[in-house]
Amino acid sequence: MASNFRIKSRRKGSALHLNLIGDFDGTSAMELIYAIEKYTVSTQSVLIETDELNDMHPFGQQVFLKKLPLSQASRKELVFTGKHRSELVP
Repeated sequence: MASNFRIKSRRKGSALHLNLIGDFDGTSAMELIYAIEKYTVSTQSVLIETDELNDMHPFGQQVFLKKLPLSQASRKELVFTGKHRSELVP
C-alpha cells in the first residue's frame, strides 16, 4: 500500500462518506473495496471523495475497476466526487 494512503469514513444518515487521502495504488484499491464492503452493511449509498488523492497509479485504478464488480458493494449506490472521480467510476 502507498505509505501515505488513508481513508477517512463517516456516516450521515443512511449514507457512508469515504474521503480518500494520499496516493492510490493496487493495495490502496483493495483497501477501498474492503472498506466499502465492511462499512456498507446498513447504508443506502456510498459517497467517495477523491479531491485529496495526490497520485492515481494506473495499476490501482485497474485493480479497483476489476475487483469492485465482484463485491457486494456493486449493488449499492456509489457516488464519486472530486478531481479523480472519472478515474474510479465503474
